[in-house]
Amino acid sequence: MTTLLTRNQQALSIDFPQVDSVFTGFKTGDFAVFYGHEFCKTLLFTLAVRAQLRREKGGLDSTVIYVDGGNTFNPYIISTVAQQYDLDPKFTLEKIFVSRAFTAYQLSALIFETLENALRQYGSKLVLISDITALFLDRDVPSREAVGIFNKIKVYLSELVKQKDIIIISSCFPHKGRYRRRFFLESVLLGGASLVIRLNESKGKLQFVFHSRPELQPCSIDLLPTTATLREFLKE
Repeated sequence: MTTLLTRNQQALSIDFPQVDSVFTGFKTGDFAVFYGHEFCKTLLFTLAVRAQLRREKGGLDSTVIYVDGGNTFNPYIISTVAQQYDLDPKFTLEKIFVSRAFTAYQLSALIFETLENALRQYGSKLVLISDITALFLDRDVPSREAVGIFNKIKVYLSELVKQKDIIIISSCFPHKGRYRRRFFLESVLLGGASLVIRLNESKGKLQFVFHSRPELQPCSIDLLPTTATLREFLKE
């Protein structure tokens, strides 16, 4: 089943044929989550580049805001992906505006206090938030406070995508330990997103499962050769 765009909506495709044949892309108004596998990082980097492509090429013709909650931003991967799309790496990096947080309080301040101003300043149609739950697992943040703040972030982002007609995509990984808190945070996030794409690896293939969109069938891609190079960067 293909979801049609309204006249004013824009779509950002992932650019894997097996995925694009099922999922036409993220639409303005989407608050989405990549969940469950380290390749989520690579997908955020890829979309940070693809968003800069013209709309007829599956992009948004837009700058990108990257809120780094997991200290994951890697300019070398961005440069590699840019070259794959025949874009100038330096110019591509200049159109990605990175804000890095090292505590849960810094991340919440970036989202509540600076994100809307950044959207106005840069005119971005895409916001990427890496490893959105990680900082809230810190033992220095009381559990009740962490869950309370995180729930406010979820509500705020869910409303912001509609108010600003943008796309917000976050990544979330099942970190070890702090099971009870992690369970609550992930439940809040995955329950509040308009689309959750879970990634599962098995026998050299990466399966995409589209939660909250039962009309979309799961699909798989090979983890090589194209994706293998990017995965190596993530291990460095």
